Amino acid sequence: MDIPPLPVDAFGDRFTLDELPLARAPAGYAVQMLDTDKLLDRLSGAFLPVRSEQLNGLFDSFDAAYAAARIWVESHCPNPDDHRLAIVPASFDHLLKRHVLIYGVLCGQP
Repeated sequence: MDIPPLPVDAFGDRFTLDELPLARAPAGYAVQMLDTDKLLDRLSGAFLPVRSEQLNGLFDSFDAAYAAARIWVESHCPNPDDHRLAIVPASFDHLLKRHVLIYGVLCGQP
């Protein structure tokens, strides 16, 4: 099955971490499933809760996060427009040993 290419803004507008005015310093880019506290794990390709000790959810670049999100959509979404994913800035709390959603849980609907 041929899947049409996803638009460049399929997972939100492109951004660079150092240009965002954030209350907490980001550690990388993450792929968040909207309406959940789940991030795409870099190793398994599955979505795991931010509190999961197995989660490795930070990407070094927007492009790496986009590529991982695209692969997930191609494997899991019969209609790519229904993916419900966003690339977001995220952090990691070394004391609590968990990922942090800087913007919190993003909603799919306003």
